[in-house]
Amino acid sequence: MKKILILLALSVSLSGFSQEWATLETIGESTPRGENSMVAIGKKLYLFGGRGMKPMEVYDTRTNTWEKKGEIPLEIHHFQAVAYDGEIYVLGALTGPFPHETPIPNIYIYNPEKDEWRKGDEIPRKRGSAACFVYNDKIYVVNGIIDGHWDGHVAWFDEYDPKTGAWRELPDSPNARDHVAAGVVKNKVVIAAGRKSRHRTGEVMTLTVPFTDIYDFKTNTWTTVEGSNIPTLRAGPGVATLGSKVLFMGGEAADQKLAHNEVEAFDLKTMKWTTLPHMIRGRHAIGAAKVGKKIYISSGVGNSGGSPELNSLECYGCK
Repeated sequence: MKKILILLALSVSLSGFSQEWATLETIGESTPRGENSMVAIGKKLYLFGGRGMKPMEVYDTRTNTWEKKGEIPLEIHHFQAVAYDGEIYVLGALTGPFPHETPIPNIYIYNPEKDEWRKGDEIPRKRGSAACFVYNDKIYVVNGIIDGHWDGHVAWFDEYDPKTGAWRELPDSPNARDHVAAGVVKNKVVIAAGRKSRHRTGEVMTLTVPFTDIYDFKTNTWTTVEGSNIPTLRAGPGVATLGSKVLFMGGEAADQKLAHNEVEAFDLKTMKWTTLPHMIRGRHAIGAAKVGKKIYISSGVGNSGGSPELNSLECYGCK
């Protein structure tokens, strides 16, 4: 039995996963917020966004310290920000109040060295609550919703070249969804969770999407993985990658008041889902970022809906 336990521990270590989450006791604290994003650049985590005007806040993983930066240029929420060439890009975000939040029409770019924002190119196909990721020096936006939480979820898939400012429309994803995030492993991107928000018919949280969609950049094709739906239906998860796995963390759904704390990973080697240790505090609308083999989750909302907003920081791999 002892040998089996040692082998299991070794297997966990080699796979890059720790066995549990830890809530970090930090020097200083961040502003409670939800519908935010968090991006890693080097050893620092840049946390920003959420409903209302909240500052950019930076967590240094080496000193365990939070630092407040300047105000953001406008209210930004419901988005998955990305790092590109040492800066942070915001595409596919919303602004304004529920239920008719408005897609932000332009890209916004943050320079950490200068602590400055600038307004970038216009976004041709405007929507928010979309997934966003970087692949081979280009930025991609997929899915989202046109009219806040009211209606208009889309399957759009767009490519943006930051060097030239050029946009290109790619094949629609198999399933329209919003409140979604994406994870990239090598030449493939995984889309799972999310929903079709429809306040127009009183179905804001009920139309969750179960399917796992994969885009292969080598073949330029989408695939819905048969028989491999996400185990826990939810929207608004945090997403990060470890090795061949894309982790979907937390989220909200209509079937429970508390936000989900489940962590489930889709493995592109086996094309199967596995269940990982739960987060300590259930939350949705969260920022997730990876530094080395450690995954950090910050802020978010503790119950389904818009409150309470949280400011705690959890880490997978810090114990």
